[in-house]
Amino acid sequence: MNTRLALLRTVAPGVTESEVFRLALQHAVGELAALGAAMHLRGPMSALRLVSAAGLPPALTRSWEIVDQEGPLAPARALQQGSGVWVPLNPAASEQEVTWPGAGLASLPVFSGKRGIGALTVLVGEQGEPTPRQWDFLRDLVAWAEDRMAQAPPPAGPAQTELSGERLRQALKEVQVGSWDWNIRTGELIWDDAALELYGTLPADYTGEIENWMRIVHPDDLAPTLAAAQQAILDHTVYEAEYRVRRLDGTYGWTQARGRATYDEDGEPHRMIGVGWESNESRTARDALSRALRHMSDGFLAVDAEWGITFANLEAERFLGFSEEELFGRLLWDLPSTRQVPGLESRCREAAADEKPAGFDVHIPDSGRRYHLRLVPGPDGRTLYFTDVTEKRRLAEERKATERAASERAGRIAELTAELASATTSRDVVGTVARRVLPPFAAAGVLVQVIEGDRLHNVGAVGYPDDFLDVLDNRARILGDPAWDVIATNAPLFLSSPQELTSRSPLLTGRPEHAGKQAWAFLPLTASGRTFGVCVVAFDRPRRLTDEERALLTTISALVAQSLERARLYDAEHTRSRELQRSLLPQGLPELPACTAAARYLPAGQGADVGGDWYDIIPLSGGQVALVVGDVMGHGLPEAATMGRLRTAVHTLADLELPPDEIMGHLNDIVVGMGETSYVTCLYALYDSTTRVCSLVRAGHPPPALVHPDGTVHFPQPEADPPLGAAEPPFETVELEVPEGSLLVLYTDGLVESAKRDIDEGMAQLAGMLGSAHAGRAVETVADLEHLCDTLTAGLLPTDQQAADDAAFLVARLHSLPGDRMASWPLPEDPKAAGQARRHVREQLAAWNLDDLAPTTELLASELVGNVVRHARGPVSLRLLYGAELVCEVFDGSQTMPRIRRATETDEGGRGLQLITALSGQWGARYTPKGKCIWTEQPLPDPDGGQEPPVDTAGLFLNPADFDGGWEALL
Repeated sequence: MNTRLALLRTVAPGVTESEVFRLALQHAVGELAALGAAMHLRGPMSALRLVSAAGLPPALTRSWEIVDQEGPLAPARALQQGSGVWVPLNPAASEQEVTWPGAGLASLPVFSGKRGIGALTVLVGEQGEPTPRQWDFLRDLVAWAEDRMAQAPPPAGPAQTELSGERLRQALKEVQVGSWDWNIRTGELIWDDAALELYGTLPADYTGEIENWMRIVHPDDLAPTLAAAQQAILDHTVYEAEYRVRRLDGTYGWTQARGRATYDEDGEPHRMIGVGWESNESRTARDALSRALRHMSDGFLAVDAEWGITFANLEAERFLGFSEEELFGRLLWDLPSTRQVPGLESRCREAAADEKPAGFDVHIPDSGRRYHLRLVPGPDGRTLYFTDVTEKRRLAEERKATERAASERAGRIAELTAELASATTSRDVVGTVARRVLPPFAAAGVLVQVIEGDRLHNVGAVGYPDDFLDVLDNRARILGDPAWDVIATNAPLFLSSPQELTSRSPLLTGRPEHAGKQAWAFLPLTASGRTFGVCVVAFDRPRRLTDEERALLTTISALVAQSLERARLYDAEHTRSRELQRSLLPQGLPELPACTAAARYLPAGQGADVGGDWYDIIPLSGGQVALVVGDVMGHGLPEAATMGRLRTAVHTLADLELPPDEIMGHLNDIVVGMGETSYVTCLYALYDSTTRVCSLVRAGHPPPALVHPDGTVHFPQPEADPPLGAAEPPFETVELEVPEGSLLVLYTDGLVESAKRDIDEGMAQLAGMLGSAHAGRAVETVADLEHLCDTLTAGLLPTDQQAADDAAFLVARLHSLPGDRMASWPLPEDPKAAGQARRHVREQLAAWNLDDLAPTTELLASELVGNVVRHARGPVSLRLLYGAELVCEVFDGSQTMPRIRRATETDEGGRGLQLITALSGQWGARYTPKGKCIWTEQPLPDPDGGQEPPVDTAGLFLNPADFDGGWEALL
């Protein structure tokens, strides 16, 4: 018994159902020594259809072809009870009315999952009911049959491609199509005449029941065909099946059926209506397809769900190293030929898990061949196609390499073109060539030279020693010089070795060793129809360039020439702009007692237009000095010109000694008059060395930095007015008392603000650097201030000179006039004031050892005081300042400014201011908060003992009217 089961288990999965039934019945009869056996499968309308029989005569099986599932026969009872049954035969069981003592039917149900689908029945002779051991064997036999039935292939073979509507209509014309109508509830089946002919049934034999159809279906095809109908009814889908039917001559032919079920209002199936047609021709075509598949050049392999091989064509057999008979049923991954392919199993399993077609390449290590494998999942397993693509992949890789090289070249040209388009200066162009041309060609150096006059001058170079470049620069035209020859012929020259160079140009012997180069490409630079220079690409080893490389370098040289011509024009224009801008800035700072100063102007980096930043120091009367810094928004020559106009205006307004807020108001009017797009930030600081008071006015400008003598840094924050051009006067003035020895730093935003640093961060960094520079050492001399400017420049501005904005700053050490160098006196408002003024002057100058200046100073003071007493109002005061010059100042309470007059010979007055002009180095007047001040300056005597220069009074007619103080004042 165990031997039989072991023998059955050797049957490979995938055999047909008819073969499963045949084997099962034969072994059942053999094991039980039975008379015969039969297999019934469930059909529609509670009917069981006989699908296979063993050892039973047709006379007996004819009555068992259709068995009522609800009836008393043994197969039906086995399905009803779900277990094995024993039914003794009655005496009239046979047509011969022979009695069989002890005979009976042993029947067991057959299941698919949990659903009963049929029964296996054994006709036992006089030995009677099977023993328990025999019942166990029958159960094991049924279990084996159930397992193999589940793995049996469908009878119709590979599915056909669904016909389109037009193709279906054409097919219907060529074949005979029968229609059928099946009442699912009653079992009534209606066939038309064409269906009767198709299904091999005479009208006289047709009963109109479903059993008519079940009797003519081949036993091997009945079970899957019934299952397909049942599934279509449950899923509400189209019923399609291909199966064999028995013809009138007893042979079987293939037919196809297609139909759809209808349902009542409760969703219960009611009828199924469809058509059927003969499909022998289509199966012949499929057989031809199978033969073609068997012999096709690509490998084809079919496996089941467990990767067991079910089909292999000749190419697959050759690849796997076994015949189809040897491969059938074997696990794919157990074969040596598949185990040697790295990662094949894991990739196939991963692709199968996705339940989607997938393809990938595999490499065979031993042969070096490459195959493309395509895996297609199906309902009963998977199919694998594999094609030798070794040569195809090699050609594809070569094509891709060629395309990649071409793409890289095009990309390099595009990148070079884009970067050359953005190159502004000649230096930018040379740098671009070094970055974009040298690496792809494995070149070691580049040299660009242009013609200036009748000589070649270096524009830029990379990869050459400086002393060698000095030799090449400013080179006259020499016969045989490759660079000059290329310019003359306008044709590139390629030299692949030092020997080739020296044989062509003997005068260059020794130069390759000096430069460390061994191959060259001399490329003419031609633009606008004129060759103006040469670009030399050099290599550090002998190299013969290919035709493609030479063509590419020639193309590149044309791009470089266009860019270089544009850059040289920019260089020339930019140089002129820089020169203009610098000419508008102070050429030097004045040396003043009130302050010691140093300044810097740093233009924006290469490629940026000139800007409008400026600074200035303006000496004023009475020990005062104006410190100014400003910034015209924008870049370009118009902004530089605006800067020059404003600087001139500031000088003019400051010379008028107007208060800072009024000066800023006039500047605002000027900027408004320039147009809506002109905006300027400005900081004006007025420092009085006699009072140590600094008055600040700020129009949209960063605040100054005040560094106290102890090193602390303070940023005075007066209320920020809008920039000039957008402000509305009056401007706010803030006054600060500045300790002796403090530093005042004025700057534009370009010093402290950039794309990588906001202005607050920059001001904090400036404060830290000023504090560090001031700590522990005095910053007093001009040299100290110059060093401080260098420190600020290095710490706050980019070292590569690529700043986006100009920067200007002014560092001033402020000094106060010592108290013993100042003297002032109030004066009465009467004619006696002139005499008191002379006495004060005489006594003070004697104390300062300036007796030589006493006569002139007395005369000046007497005239100034006399004018005040006569024409102005009080209070009146006199002040002398002993600094770099001697300053005499007379204050009054009137804001009427003196005006010089040109008196004629007959005029009795009007010569007082002319006299003052003649006696003083310079004079002027300024407004004060309480009136005005008229002042004069006289140079001090030569410390080497020289006398004061004589006063030029020629042409003056002196009479009492000439001195508003009166002749008695002079006497």
